[in-house]
Amino acid sequence: MTVAGGHGPGSAANQLNYPHGLYVHDDETIVIADYVNHRIIEWKPGATTGQVVAGGNQQGGQMNQLNLPTDVVIDNERDSLIICDRWNQRVMNWSRQQGTTEGEVLVTNIPCFGLMMDDQNYLYVTDTDKHEVRRFKMDDMTDKLVAGGNGPGDRFNQLNEPRYVFVDQEYTVYVADWNNHRVRKWKKDATERIVVAGGQGEGHDSTQLLSPCGIFVDKIGTIFVVESGKNRVKRWFKGMKQGTVIVGEDGGGKGANQLDAPIGLAFDRYGNLYVAEYNNHRVQRFKIAKH
Repeated sequence: MTVAGGHGPGSAANQLNYPHGLYVHDDETIVIADYVNHRIIEWKPGATTGQVVAGGNQQGGQMNQLNLPTDVVIDNERDSLIICDRWNQRVMNWSRQQGTTEGEVLVTNIPCFGLMMDDQNYLYVTDTDKHEVRRFKMDDMTDKLVAGGNGPGDRFNQLNEPRYVFVDQEYTVYVADWNNHRVRKWKKDATERIVVAGGQGEGHDSTQLLSPCGIFVDKIGTIFVVESGKNRVKRWFKGMKQGTVIVGEDGGGKGANQLDAPIGLAFDRYGNLYVAEYNNHRVQRFKIAKH
C-alpha cells in the first residue's frame, strides 16, 4: 500500500520529491526526509496529504532551511526531530512543538547520510567523506568513533561511503557499506567488524548485494536491507550466508509489489515494512511473512 506520495515528483502536500530516509513513530506517523524539496514532511496514519515539519523554505543554509536532507529520526525524550542536513554538512535539531519555525545546529562540518538513536539517547551518524560512523552524546555532543575511520577501503577496519546505520539493544553497530556492497557489524568497543550480509562483490547471487542502503535488524538478529542497485529488499537470517528477496525484483517498476531505486527502510511496532522509493516518489508499506 502507498502510504505517502505516489503522485509523481513535486512539492504539493500530497507529493514527495526523491524521498530518502524515514522514521515511523509508535502511533504510525511517518516522518520523511523529502530530499529535493529540502524539507521534512510528516504523514499521519490514513492521511492523503502530509504536513511540513522542518525546512520547506527553499534550498539554503539558514536556520529555517535545509539543503537536500537524507535522514531523520525522532528524539522522543526531547520531542524533537534530528535531521541529517547533508549538503549543509550539519546535523540539526528541530523541535516538534507547534509553531517552531527554525532548528538549531548540533554538529557541523559532517557530510552525514544516515542517523540512528539508541535507547540511551546516543546519536550515531555516518560520514561519507571520512568513511566512518561516530556516536554523539546528546547532553554535550562529545563524540567517539565507533566504526571505520581508516580511510576508504574493503579491509576489516574500513568502510567505503557508509549510508545508513542501525544499532541493536546490545549497542552493536550495523552499517550499509555502500561501495563495498555489504553490511558490516561492529560490536561495542570493537576495532574490527565482520561481514553479515553480502561482501561477495557485485552480482545476482543470493550471497551478494548491490549498493545496500536502508537497514534494520530485529530482536533475533534478522537483517533487512535495501538493495538499491537491484530495486529490492533482502532478508538475512542470523548466521546465514545467503539472503532472500522479500520485496521487489531486479529491474524495478511502479507496481504495488515493485520498487524503483529504494533507499530508506523502517518498521512499525506491528512489524510492517516501510520503504522509501527514490524514483517512484513514494513510501510503500508491506506486510512481511515471518518465514
